[in-house]
Amino acid sequence: MNIQKTLIDWYIVNKRDLPWRNTTDPYSIWLSEIILQQTQVAQGLPYYTSFVSNYPTIFDLADADESDVLKLWQGLGYYSRARNLHTSAQYIATELNGVFPKTFSEIIKLKGVGDYTASAIASFCYNEKTAVIDGNVYRFLSRFYGIYTPITGGKGFKEFKAIAQNLIETVDPATFNQAIMEFGARQCKPKTPDCTVCPFSSDCVAFQKEEINCLPVKLKALKVKKKFFNYIVILSEDNTTIVEQRQGKGIWQNLYQFPLIETDTAANYETVLKAVKALNYVESETLELSLYNTTDIVHKLSHQHLYTKFWIVTVNGTLPEGVPFNKVPTFPVPILIGNFIENFNF
Repeated sequence: MNIQKTLIDWYIVNKRDLPWRNTTDPYSIWLSEIILQQTQVAQGLPYYTSFVSNYPTIFDLADADESDVLKLWQGLGYYSRARNLHTSAQYIATELNGVFPKTFSEIIKLKGVGDYTASAIASFCYNEKTAVIDGNVYRFLSRFYGIYTPITGGKGFKEFKAIAQNLIETVDPATFNQAIMEFGARQCKPKTPDCTVCPFSSDCVAFQKEEINCLPVKLKALKVKKKFFNYIVILSEDNTTIVEQRQGKGIWQNLYQFPLIETDTAANYETVLKAVKALNYVESETLELSLYNTTDIVHKLSHQHLYTKFWIVTVNGTLPEGVPFNKVPTFPVPILIGNFIENFNF
């Protein structure tokens, strides 16, 4: 079987019409690939459109405030992608005079760019023969060849990269890379793929052995930590509240939040009241505390689950560092807080 021809023939008939497939502009393709890391196309498409509209060139993105970039990114998660995108845009604009790197070896040096993204850009924009390896490619190759090497390790990556690199078309590597990813995304899907219409079923090892659901092999995931977050939403007489920027490293670095009290277990009224009184924002004798949501809002991240309550603190007087209610929705915040802000209707 000619795997390359079969993939490309399937792709020509079944490919989705996506805006970044109608250009070889490296800025547009880089932007799309960063957005689509850890993100499905349906969710990422409106963000791509917004970024292209707000920042049509790499210079526009480089000149933007990080806070504005994070706000536009809000809801996509994995915010380090946005910070790295902004940092790399500034590097390209200032150090490279706005000229995007043109080879895999140079592209991969950009902050936030790994082997997959560098391979995608190098092949799509410059027709470099470098194979992409993502979840879709792992899935197709592992099933077709019957490979049981775990994909969640360096050994697996090297093995699958070598196979894909051996398969990639010399004449048109861009189309081959698009085809194998699209095939994995739309035909060789993670769950219940329709193998009856698959052009590879007669040669697919996993299909012949009835082991489609066994591949690809992933190592056992790390234990997810449970954390308890208590956000303190302070409401003053002059319609202001407290919003503060997260400091230090972390997935929500430089995003904004209400004052946070983190506890080892679910906090009760007395625990939160004591902690609120220790804050410097309010006079303890003038506050009233109430619980906004009696049931925890569970926000699931890849490595931790956040059991979250929002507590409303009403205070007499004003807040010297207060933010007007109508300004609260303008801050870039984690989607967990963004949903609260929308429902609370400041």
